Amino acid sequence: MALFELSDIRFGYPGHPPVLDGAGFLLEQGDRLAITGHNGAGKSTLLRIMVGLLTPASGRVVAFGKECRQEVDFHDVRRRAGLVFQDADDQLFCPTVAEDIAFGPLNLGKSRDEALAIVETVLARLDLMRFRDRITHKLSGGEKRLVTLAAVLAMEPDVLLLDEPTNALDEENEARLTEILLSLPQAMIVVSHDPHFRMKIATRSLRLSEGRLAEPEPTCRHAVV
Repeated sequence: MALFELSDIRFGYPGHPPVLDGAGFLLEQGDRLAITGHNGAGKSTLLRIMVGLLTPASGRVVAFGKECRQEVDFHDVRRRAGLVFQDADDQLFCPTVAEDIAFGPLNLGKSRDEALAIVETVLARLDLMRFRDRITHKLSGGEKRLVTLAAVLAMEPDVLLLDEPTNALDEENEARLTEILLSLPQAMIVVSHDPHFRMKIATRSLRLSEGRLAEPEPTCRHAVV
């Protein structure tokens, strides 16, 4: 059974041409799928449709074997598919890192002690324990990016949806993020403009162009970029 199956997805923002015009793909267990495309092609839009934050004009979203049509259908999807937003400030809103990471487990009904245990486990696993009691809004952009990943992983998702995950990361933190992602068992979709990062992470790629997803055209290995 596919984790996600999207078919014939059409979506446009008011007053603009359709950004998605028949897009579709499958995400299987073990996939690390990179989605590429120019700015404004609809990559972030597609991720938001997958978890019900945007509603397509037409098409089907099947998540974890169940077709999702209404808001209520996506409640479980948002628990099982963790979306890391392109802008970390859209995702972090608690005073401290520990509170931000604990928020998801508490929202799932964990006790405070259980949530704090999850915080310790996730921070230790990602080697981020030094951030535990830091004030979130005082973190650097790269530090916030790693904390948003920790907050999503605290929810124990089955799928990761990563929107430009290397934004604001320096070389050291990008290497750390790459190491973390390669160690995770979850299937994932990675939207990234960084070809070197995609090459390290992805098991396959699709390109979003003119509202549809397709296999990317082969490029010359020795082409000048």
